[in-house]
Amino acid sequence: MSMLIADGEFRYDIRRAGELLAVETETLAWGRIHGSRRPASGSNVYEVEAWLDDAGLVRSVTASYNRGPFTRHASYESIDSFLRGNISTGGSRNDLTTKLGRYGEVDADLVIFRALTIAHIRDRGQTRWTGRIAAIDPNTLVAATSKQSCRQRGNDPHLWIYEPRMGDAEEIELDDSGIVVRRRDSRGVETVLVSKTEREEPNP
Repeated sequence: MSMLIADGEFRYDIRRAGELLAVETETLAWGRIHGSRRPASGSNVYEVEAWLDDAGLVRSVTASYNRGPFTRHASYESIDSFLRGNISTGGSRNDLTTKLGRYGEVDADLVIFRALTIAHIRDRGQTRWTGRIAAIDPNTLVAATSKQSCRQRGNDPHLWIYEPRMGDAEEIELDDSGIVVRRRDSRGVETVLVSKTEREEPNP
């Protein structure tokens, strides 16, 4: 598999005005993403596992949201031009389908999915992009198609402005391997890479 960003393990601190709000940990290895986000206080946990195809696009994703005894699970697959799946809560189950955008991007609300989208934009030789993405809400786990846009800031390929929705903007800084090292949104929430362990390729 030819990956567009480096495999490895990553940890992010999410802060506002210096106060730690949450910690996000992610692992990317052999086309599999596993990540979670936990608040600094409280027992809420958002967890995601995704499998990527040879182009680095999400072909299947599972997500869960736990708050004390309350648990919600979702499972989706990219099929043709749609993201199809279901959400289960307690004894109920709901089937959902949302349309994928032209480039088949899926955003499961962890930092690494933002890095993947920008990597695909860069790989196409673009410095500016507007399109639709199938985005999974981390609280409800509902997937819905939304219009997003992104542009390189100036001539530096490491700096990007990302607009996940109308009226919101994020300043994103990447390292040379395509990993997000810092993200600051328009509400003052800053996500900072605090540790990174890249996976070494095995010897032939």
